[in-house]
Amino acid sequence: MIGFVPGFPYLGGLNKKISSPCLEIPRAKVAAGSVGIGGDQTGIYPAEVPSGWRIIGIIPLSLFDIENDNPSLLSAGNYVSFFPVDYGEFLTIKELAASKKYEVLTYKKGESKQHVFHRPQL
Repeated sequence: MIGFVPGFPYLGGLNKKISSPCLEIPRAKVAAGSVGIGGDQTGIYPAEVPSGWRIIGIIPLSLFDIENDNPSLLSAGNYVSFFPVDYGEFLTIKELAASKKYEVLTYKKGESKQHVFHRPQL
Protein backbone atom coordinates (compact mmCIF):
# COMPACT_ATOMS: atom_id res chain seq x y z
CA MET A 1 0.00 0.00 0.00
CA ILE A 2 1.19 3.53 -0.72
CA GLY A 3 0.01 6.01 1.88
CA PHE A 4 0.63 8.01 5.10
CA VAL A 5 2.55 10.59 3.04
CA PRO A 6 2.86 10.63 -0.77
CA GLY A 7 5.09 7.78 -1.90
CA PHE A 8 5.33 6.03 1.49
CA PRO A 9 5.26 2.26 0.87
CA TYR A 10 3.95 -0.05 3.58
CA LEU A 11 5.87 -3.26 2.94
CA GLY A 12 4.25 -6.45 4.16
CA GLY A 13 5.82 -9.87 4.56
CA LEU A 14 8.27 -8.90 7.28
CA ASN A 15 9.97 -11.85 8.94
CA LYS A 16 8.48 -12.17 12.45
CA LYS A 17 12.00 -12.59 13.89
CA ILE A 18 12.73 -8.91 13.26
CA SER A 19 9.32 -7.38 13.96
CA SER A 20 9.56 -4.63 16.58
CA PRO A 21 7.00 -2.59 18.47
CA CYS A 22 6.66 1.10 17.73
CA LEU A 23 8.42 3.59 19.98
CA GLU A 24 6.49 4.79 23.03
CA ILE A 25 7.36 8.38 22.13
CA PRO A 26 7.60 9.05 18.37
CA ARG A 27 10.49 11.08 16.95
CA ALA A 28 9.68 14.59 15.73
CA LYS A 29 11.29 13.72 12.39
CA VAL A 30 13.20 11.05 10.51
CA ALA A 31 15.24 11.63 7.35
CA ALA A 32 13.83 10.99 3.90
CA GLY A 33 14.90 7.52 2.74
CA SER A 34 14.84 6.07 6.26
CA VAL A 35 13.72 2.45 6.48
CA GLY A 36 11.67 1.64 9.54
CA ILE A 37 9.95 -1.27 11.24
CA GLY A 38 6.62 -0.76 12.96
CA GLY A 39 5.20 -3.97 14.35
CA ASP A 40 5.01 -6.49 11.51
CA GLN A 41 5.55 -3.98 8.68
CA THR A 42 8.44 -2.20 7.08
CA GLY A 43 8.19 1.20 5.45
CA ILE A 44 10.43 3.65 3.63
CA TYR A 45 10.00 7.35 4.35
CA PRO A 46 9.86 9.43 1.13
CA ALA A 47 10.13 12.72 3.04
CA GLU A 48 11.27 14.04 6.42
CA VAL A 49 8.29 13.33 8.69
CA PRO A 50 7.51 12.32 12.29
CA SER A 51 7.73 8.62 13.07
CA GLY A 52 7.20 6.15 15.86
CA TRP A 53 8.78 3.30 13.94
CA ARG A 54 12.25 1.93 14.66
CA ILE A 55 14.71 3.09 12.00
CA ILE A 56 16.98 0.30 10.75
CA GLY A 57 18.58 1.82 7.66
CA ILE A 58 18.39 4.35 4.86
CA ILE A 59 18.19 4.20 1.07
CA PRO A 60 19.88 6.62 -1.34
CA LEU A 61 16.88 6.99 -3.66
CA SER A 62 14.03 9.45 -3.69
CA LEU A 63 10.70 7.61 -3.53
CA PHE A 64 8.53 10.52 -4.60
CA ASP A 65 9.17 13.19 -7.23
CA ILE A 66 6.22 15.31 -8.30
CA GLU A 67 8.06 16.22 -11.53
CA ASN A 68 8.05 12.61 -12.81
CA ASP A 69 5.23 11.30 -15.01
CA ASN A 70 4.69 8.68 -12.30
CA PRO A 71 5.70 10.55 -9.11
CA SER A 72 5.89 7.46 -6.89
CA LEU A 73 8.86 5.14 -7.49
CA LEU A 74 6.89 2.21 -6.04
CA SER A 75 3.34 1.08 -6.70
CA ALA A 76 0.94 -1.20 -4.86
CA GLY A 77 1.84 -4.81 -5.62
CA ASN A 78 5.58 -4.19 -6.13
CA TYR A 79 8.08 -6.44 -4.41
CA VAL A 80 11.08 -4.76 -2.81
CA SER A 81 14.47 -6.23 -1.93
CA PHE A 82 17.12 -4.44 0.08
CA PHE A 83 20.82 -4.83 -0.68
CA PRO A 84 23.70 -3.64 1.50
CA VAL A 85 26.03 -1.04 -0.01
CA ASP A 86 29.09 0.61 1.44
CA TYR A 87 29.11 4.33 2.16
CA GLY A 88 30.94 5.21 -1.07
CA GLU A 89 28.41 3.35 -3.22
CA PHE A 90 25.56 4.92 -1.22
CA LEU A 91 26.89 8.41 -2.01
CA THR A 92 27.42 7.52 -5.69
CA ILE A 93 23.86 6.22 -6.04
CA LYS A 94 22.47 9.26 -4.23
CA GLU A 95 24.39 11.63 -6.53
CA LEU A 96 23.40 9.76 -9.71
CA ALA A 97 19.76 9.64 -8.60
CA ALA A 98 19.72 13.38 -7.83
CA SER A 99 21.07 14.12 -11.32
CA LYS A 100 18.53 11.71 -12.90
CA LYS A 101 21.36 9.46 -14.14
CA TYR A 102 20.28 6.41 -12.16
CA GLU A 103 17.90 3.70 -13.31
CA VAL A 104 16.20 1.28 -10.95
CA LEU A 105 16.04 -2.15 -12.55
CA THR A 106 12.92 -4.19 -11.96
CA TYR A 107 11.90 -7.78 -12.51
CA LYS A 108 8.73 -9.79 -12.09
CA LYS A 109 8.34 -12.15 -9.15
CA GLY A 110 9.83 -15.51 -10.04
CA GLU A 111 12.16 -14.13 -12.72
CA SER A 112 15.86 -14.63 -12.32
CA LYS A 113 17.50 -11.64 -10.70
CA GLN A 114 21.12 -10.69 -10.51
CA HIS A 115 22.87 -8.82 -7.71
CA VAL A 116 23.08 -5.82 -10.06
CA PHE A 117 20.04 -3.75 -9.13
CA HIS A 118 20.94 -0.39 -10.60
CA ARG A 119 22.63 0.98 -13.65
CA PRO A 120 24.02 4.49 -14.06
CA GLN A 121 22.89 6.26 -17.21
CA LEU A 122 25.98 7.79 -18.82
